[in-house]
Amino acid sequence: MKQIRVYLPHESQPCSYLPQQRSRSLYVDPHLKLDQQELSLLSQNGFRRSGRVVYRPECPSCNACQSVRIQAQQLTLSRSHRRILKKNRDLTLKVELPVDGALHYPTYKRYINERHSDGDMYPPHFEQYQGFLLEDFGNTRFLSAYLGEKLIGSLVFDVLDDGLSSVYCFFEPEHSERSPAMFLILSLTILAHGLKLPFNYLGYQVDGCQKMAYKTRFSPLDAFINDEWRPKLR
Repeated sequence: MKQIRVYLPHESQPCSYLPQQRSRSLYVDPHLKLDQQELSLLSQNGFRRSGRVVYRPECPSCNACQSVRIQAQQLTLSRSHRRILKKNRDLTLKVELPVDGALHYPTYKRYINERHSDGDMYPPHFEQYQGFLLEDFGNTRFLSAYLGEKLIGSLVFDVLDDGLSSVYCFFEPEHSERSPAMFLILSLTILAHGLKLPFNYLGYQVDGCQKMAYKTRFSPLDAFINDEWRPKLR
């Protein structure tokens, strides 16, 4: 395994999750071409991928961001989870290669325009989508849900040595009543279980940020705290 160089900027910036805080991240050398084993090792140490940028929060005065993962082999389905799975029984799931970016972009564009017009990804454009979700290290797939021929939503994920890693989910806003994001995360966790992989990595859960609170609805859940994985207590 090659040496993995990381960089920590001197300057912090306003936090996009907690407005009263300052954020700073530790970055992997962007010139490195990482393989699946190295990406797996980084995920096991709390890192996250966005496009070809791999990072981990190292904030000066806050530790609210915690990398979390579902224990796929022990997944506990709540009553709400079972309702969501039942509601979406008419959908067809497909695992797809991220080859034809234009196929999923219209859904992504509608999702950002209607659900995240206050975020830093608005307004959406294809080059941004391509850099965010299609620039990968060769181990990325799309878990897509279809109603007949119509795309309802996609969960972009990475294949790791010890699990699957949920990168980003987008869906048709008109189908929000289906809870498509929860459905796709549950489906990916069930897929990891079927592949005998231990985990579904969910990225960062941010205490105090309501947008991230959905991640705590999965059980059992681990959190990366003080450089080790521990059970996440609700």
